[in-house]
Amino acid sequence: MAYKMKELMSLSDESKSTILYYIKEGLLPEPSKPKPNVHLYDERCVPILKFIKYLQHNFSYSISEIKSIFQNNHFDFDDSFEMMVRSLELISGARDNQWYSKSEFLELLSMDEETFEMYRKKGYLFEHAKGFSSKELEVAEILMRANALGLDCSLLDAYVADAKVLAEKENAVGSKLLKSNESSLDTRYELLFDLVLTLKPYIFNMHTVEAHHNNIRKDL
Repeated sequence: MAYKMKELMSLSDESKSTILYYIKEGLLPEPSKPKPNVHLYDERCVPILKFIKYLQHNFSYSISEIKSIFQNNHFDFDDSFEMMVRSLELISGARDNQWYSKSEFLELLSMDEETFEMYRKKGYLFEHAKGFSSKELEVAEILMRANALGLDCSLLDAYVADAKVLAEKENAVGSKLLKSNESSLDTRYELLFDLVLTLKPYIFNMHTVEAHHNNIRKDL
């Protein structure tokens, strides 16, 4: 399916100037020109425009940062849950201009191979296609501080176990939602991002706060 400019503007709620700017910057595909003065825009432009707006409004990403995501990573905007998961990975590392190889990562942390493998096998650390980002450095430093203080790993293991259960449920719900025809694809994508990136951490953090308040009340 292809859209004329007015249709694309209506579906994406973006201005003509913004759409043309994104095409110029390589964020949107060039339109086809079946006839003189007739420009048709691929249907993929709608979810791409929605994704760009989502990154801008919810994460304050600049156009240059978003452009870097599109230039350095290849992914398709289709109706698969895998696309949503891939997008989450892109978002998580979008602002990392510096990536580290495994050897660089270990050297920066003064971490030995055995400790690294233990963290990786337990599901505390993950390696991306590009290697390790500043987020992995931050997480690894927290793990090393916890280890130095003799923290019981049962809490971290519980994080991993719960995360795996949630991941399975998210995958099932996400796949079902994206196959539904009850709303537009971009609306379903936006809901999935909000569930995973906003609602989930909010619920987790607020239950932690509530448990803390309950413990204080018990001690009074």
